[in-house]
Amino acid sequence: MMQSVWGPVRQEMFDLLQTHPDDVPAVVDQLTKLQDILGRVPPLLAENPLCDFNKLYLTITEGVLERLYAGKFKDPAFLSRLDVEFAARYFDALRAWAGPEASPLCPRVWSGLFQRIPGPDCRPLPAACAGVNAHINFDLPFALVTTFDHLGTDPIDDSDQHLDYLQINEIFAHSIPGLRRGYLDKWQLLIDTMNGSLDDWWQGEAVEYTRNVAWRNAQKLWGLRHDMSATDKERAHLDRVAADLGKLLLSPLGEFLQ
Repeated sequence: MMQSVWGPVRQEMFDLLQTHPDDVPAVVDQLTKLQDILGRVPPLLAENPLCDFNKLYLTITEGVLERLYAGKFKDPAFLSRLDVEFAARYFDALRAWAGPEASPLCPRVWSGLFQRIPGPDCRPLPAACAGVNAHINFDLPFALVTTFDHLGTDPIDDSDQHLDYLQINEIFAHSIPGLRRGYLDKWQLLIDTMNGSLDDWWQGEAVEYTRNVAWRNAQKLWGLRHDMSATDKERAHLDRVAADLGKLLLSPLGEFLQ
């Protein structure tokens, strides 16, 4: 599977995924290297759908790093740890997909996007949205739980950690317009111009809503963290729900709605 998926960049992909980044600059570095490798995966090269999500993810993570350097977060240790834990789940999904027994070990929601890598039936905006769906609706709640467990704190509403978490919505809101227009064809750009800021607004609202749901799911998982059976059931449930949404986003209907 690894050879058939990654072709001539197989060894580079394998080497890149051997370790997890341990801080936010390292996450940015790994995402940057991954973007270069993904752009050389045949047959679509830089037009393969995972490039579209990885570009978005890199842009958002660079925004997080800028705010960390600027001292904008109340609890930078929390945001840094969350960023690292969050990225690890994306890299783990890629590692599972690239392994000798890829699909059974990879979450269903990620498999749905990774299967599109050879193309050609996936356009840029739906691909990016499907990646955001997988990473926020499935990965983020577990990354939050691991982060809070590591730091010895609880996911409490209106805490410094929660307020820092909500700041990421601002980074999305700032980045979405430029990123989204970069995914559109000329005829879509014309419609987008006619809509004014409406598309930017509702997609920003969608990200904020989804991240709020992820926070609530993390609080639920936090209460289950000592019950492995219940946690596994919740993991399977979240994967199934996110995978179903991913299918919709990647369908002709989902593309039309976007």
